[in-house]
Amino acid sequence: MTALSKFKVLDLTRARAGPTCVKQFADFGADVIKIEMSEGMGDASQFSGARHGPDMQNLHRNKKSLTLDLKQKEGLEIFYQLVKTADIVVENFRPDVKVRLGIDYETLKGLNQRIILVSISGFGQDGPYVKRPMFDQISQGMSGIMSVTGDAKGGPMRAGVAITDITAGYIAACGAMTALLEREVSGEGQWVQSSLIQAGIAMMDFQAARYLMAGEIPKQVGNDHPTSMPTSCYQSSDGYINVAATGEPMWVALCKAMGISELITDERFKSEAMRVAHRDELNQILIPILKSQPKAYWVELLNQAGVPTGPIYDMSEVFSDPQVISQNAAVEVVHPKVGKIRIVNQAVKLSRTPAKITHSAPELGEHSEEILRELCYSENQIQDFKTKKII
Repeated sequence: MTALSKFKVLDLTRARAGPTCVKQFADFGADVIKIEMSEGMGDASQFSGARHGPDMQNLHRNKKSLTLDLKQKEGLEIFYQLVKTADIVVENFRPDVKVRLGIDYETLKGLNQRIILVSISGFGQDGPYVKRPMFDQISQGMSGIMSVTGDAKGGPMRAGVAITDITAGYIAACGAMTALLEREVSGEGQWVQSSLIQAGIAMMDFQAARYLMAGEIPKQVGNDHPTSMPTSCYQSSDGYINVAATGEPMWVALCKAMGISELITDERFKSEAMRVAHRDELNQILIPILKSQPKAYWVELLNQAGVPTGPIYDMSEVFSDPQVISQNAAVEVVHPKVGKIRIVNQAVKLSRTPAKITHSAPELGEHSEEILRELCYSENQIQDFKTKKII
């Protein structure tokens, strides 16, 4: 028994935010049907360049694939038949598309009062920008992320991952799970919404709170922490490390471990606020000391002193780290055409009903006939759907 085996999810998503949401359900055993056009529109291959590429395999594992033309009446009717027994529909079209296709919440609710529609968009479902196209980097800029990332001398800097796409997907999954829990009480589904712009603002967290409550506009400070020093990236003799000496106890521990106890009573550094105000002077003292020893030396010494310290890895080093290996952060699956591949494992651990990556991303339309037979369509009808290019 898997955690979500009783639920059926219809996946209409493309790109990254939507598939990230649906992946949470697929990994925990929900019956996920990925609905896509025969020519491949609607899958992650538009970014990865190949259906068998890393993006597709990472985002769409554990799913079934049904090709279906929703613009044809018979195709839409097949979709409606699926909705009648489904629990969740997830889409990330532009807001007006679902209405034109006839898959908006009010329509789906008329078919199944318990249905939960999850809509992920760039700017939300209404407002002056509702018709604008969106991309992760645009939302990083508009949510303020790029204004606080990077060094002030270098101009705005995007995060190195599609952070608003991914966060919007996770927020949507959390919203859908919440709606499922509420449905146990009310017996009714509801419309769950998330957007890249709000996901970005949510990720700004304490930086956004600084402005909303105190009127402070956060600036770029490079690898330094904006409100806590010394928390930054430093060069050792053989690479880079992160040191996070936040608060007075860690500051004192850092000074003692590094042999600079005289800084504890230095007027410039006597409080967190003073260390932030004099960050440049503090870094000028720390940089040559930290550069005098290899990163392994500082990681061991400072962690022993209770100061969080860690190396800065590239991806090959990440998946070679013994702690990462112990947590099974990568998982192996067998693809029928590609063979054995490794993909990113589910990050949430449950003690009794853990996530399971049971199979790779499906081939286009791999399960179309199987799904239609389950809906009691005859072999002649299925062949007719193929002839008409409905599936």
